[in-house]
Amino acid sequence: MAYINRTLEKKIAEISREYACVLVTGPRQVGKSTMLQHLMEGSNRSRVTLDHTDERKLAKTDPALFLEIHPAPVLIDEVQYAPELFSYIKIKVDEGAAPGSYWLTGSQAFRLMDLARESLAGRTAIVHMSALSQSELYGDGETTPFAVGLDAINSRKKHLAPCSATEMYGRIWRGAMPGHRSGKYSDRDVFYSSYIQTYIDRDVTDMIPGVDKLLYADFIRAAACRAGQMLNIHDIAQDVGVSDDTAKRWLTVMEKSGIIFYLRPYSNNLLKRTVKTPKMYFFDTGLVAYLTKYSSPEILMNGALSGAILENYTVAEIMKTYHNNVKECSFHYYRDKESNEIDLVIESDGETHPLEIKKSSNPAPELAGAFRILDKGSLPRGTGAILCLKEELSAMDRKIYIVPIWMI
Repeated sequence: MAYINRTLEKKIAEISREYACVLVTGPRQVGKSTMLQHLMEGSNRSRVTLDHTDERKLAKTDPALFLEIHPAPVLIDEVQYAPELFSYIKIKVDEGAAPGSYWLTGSQAFRLMDLARESLAGRTAIVHMSALSQSELYGDGETTPFAVGLDAINSRKKHLAPCSATEMYGRIWRGAMPGHRSGKYSDRDVFYSSYIQTYIDRDVTDMIPGVDKLLYADFIRAAACRAGQMLNIHDIAQDVGVSDDTAKRWLTVMEKSGIIFYLRPYSNNLLKRTVKTPKMYFFDTGLVAYLTKYSSPEILMNGALSGAILENYTVAEIMKTYHNNVKECSFHYYRDKESNEIDLVIESDGETHPLEIKKSSNPAPELAGAFRILDKGSLPRGTGAILCLKEELSAMDRKIYIVPIWMI
């Protein structure tokens, strides 16, 4: 098994020189612990995981003793299982704990961020970690947050590897999970089957005691069939035979554990006819391809889900460029009641940047027609782009670039 270097390594090292506590959140098995263990090689830092029931019990019942037995500097994995630790870590930080004393990881990002804000506000740096990015898998891992400017796009070329449309669907189908992509687990189907089982056994049952595990697995599959689409809770609920309220609660659990994320619709006071429904995406397209039973990249490329999963992949990759640089991002999509739609709107530096994502190597100019709608908004429209399967950078005009998805 080969360790795959992560873009976040430099940021974690920098942050640890300033903050006594660093919390790394992200979905299960995206490489949080592996990266931190790699960074702590040769140091005197110890590691303890609360996946072990004895350690978890001690952390919950006597957190002060737990921190005495595992003194700083320490890496504590799956810290969401013992929220009682947070107030005691706060005491240690307030007493003058050295920078980098506490590295914490967890796979329930929303819950952890709430706990950190309550108990460690101003005392901890929160970092979100995603699955492997294109740059980490196929480039040098040195990319900056994706921006729609000619210089910014051109600068990405030297850090990323070009690929054909067929190769792009290979990237999508294989996914970006370190356990599989590093070669540790070679059988993709066995890996993802085990991933779903572990996720349900550990995370879902923790948040929904007594849940029907088989029914929840069917629910995840039903949701995967709608990745990259506007959320329709009723349709997903009907597919598996649960109520709309149950489906809503179960989707909330999937979001809290990082399996899915949403793009909210873009709106402002001058754009009044926009829809209110979010679009749903999965954090890893390999998981989507597995759940929807596409047996090869070639079949996926020609299947009914090919456009939606390409959009899912593209949106997730853009978000990774921000997460890997510990930057906030303001992403939305646009759709109004006249069915005008823009796949992604990035709000940055006082401008809106519209992006359309297409399964095409030669996109037509009319694909950018909806971009003009943003001219009615309160923020000026900046440069936009068509993100597609073209292999080289091109442009429609000075305001709209044609950007290969491999350049993200």
